[in-house]
Amino acid sequence: MPVQLEIKIQELCCARGLKVSTAESCTGGLISHRITDVPGSSEYFMGAVVAYSYEAKASLLGVSWDTLNGKGAVSPETVLEMARGARTGLQTDIAVSVSGIAGPGGGTAEKPVGSTWIGLATPDGEWTRHFLWDGNREQNKKYSCDAALQFILDYLEGSLV
Repeated sequence: MPVQLEIKIQELCCARGLKVSTAESCTGGLISHRITDVPGSSEYFMGAVVAYSYEAKASLLGVSWDTLNGKGAVSPETVLEMARGARTGLQTDIAVSVSGIAGPGGGTAEKPVGSTWIGLATPDGEWTRHFLWDGNREQNKKYSCDAALQFILDYLEGSLV
């Protein structure tokens, strides 16, 4: 059985003294749930903000109303602002964020169900990734969670810098 993403992340963060936080929308806390399922995660995981509404994204994570109204919640701009807000607010080295349309409703022609953006903010830079999942709501949340954890691991393993 392969080593779980969250275990690899914990090993690398603890070895380097790095702290991690999350800012979650469509995953509803699933990323932080997976991280905290690993004993000892309190050594590197500082916390999470689950910000589902525009109001929560703005007030808790500092996402600009101009970004939300102009680009929407499911956009590269929004997830970068979410990640920056979590990184600053929770005082971490690394913050990952996710916003998407899990389904079954809520999609549009421009942003169909399954459309998801993930952001990563670190001392070395900021990145986004876009995905278009084709599962049901539960599957899309799991896919987004896996992709967010993989994004952190890619950074820790040096494939982004």
